[in-house]
Amino acid sequence: MTLLRRDFIASLGGLAALSGPLAAAAQAATPGREAAESGGAHGFGFARPDGGQFRLADYRGRPILIVNTATTCGYAHQFATLEQLWQRYAARGLMLIAVPSNDFGGQEPLEGAAIAAAVRASHGATYAFADKTRVKGPDAHPFYRWAALRRPTEVPRWNFHKYLIGREGELVGGFSSNADPVGPQLVQAIGRELSA
Repeated sequence: MTLLRRDFIASLGGLAALSGPLAAAAQAATPGREAAESGGAHGFGFARPDGGQFRLADYRGRPILIVNTATTCGYAHQFATLEQLWQRYAARGLMLIAVPSNDFGGQEPLEGAAIAAAVRASHGATYAFADKTRVKGPDAHPFYRWAALRRPTEVPRWNFHKYLIGREGELVGGFSSNADPVGPQLVQAIGRELSA
C-alpha cells in the first residue's frame, strides 16, 4: 500500500470507514491488525496437531518463546537445548511452543502428532508442539506476518528461528537460527521478561 493511500485511509478514520475492494486491499496489507490492536501476539493462536488451538491469550502474563522447527534440519540438536531451556524456566512462567514448518529446505517430512512423537523420542522434548505451519511468504500464518511487519529485519530465514513475546503480548525480539537456546543472548532476554 502506498504512503498516499495510507494517508487517505487515515483521513477517513481508518479501515472501518472503507468498503469494497479498497477495504479488502487495506485489510490484506495489514495482517493481524485486529490482533495487534487487541493485545499484540495474544490475538493469535496456533492449531494443535490433535485438534484445538494454542491461544496465545491463554498465556497472558507469561513470556512465550515461539520457535519454527524441522526434524531433519542441521539445527535439530536445538530440540534438546530447547528442552534444557524449558526445564530451567517453565516453573518460572516461560511458555515454549515449537511450530514445525516445511518452509526451509523441505526439512519437515512428518505430519501432525508424528512430529512431536519423533522429537520426544529422539530429544526428550516435553514442551508444546503446534501443527505444521507456514512461517514465510504471503501464505504464512498470521502471527508470522504480524511479526514480520513489526520486526522486518528479524524474520525467520531458516529453521529454528525464535520469537520472544513479552508478558503483555509485545514482540520483544527475533533470534536467528544459530542463536543457542541456552546461550546468553536468549537467556538474558527471557530473564528480563520473567523479572518484569
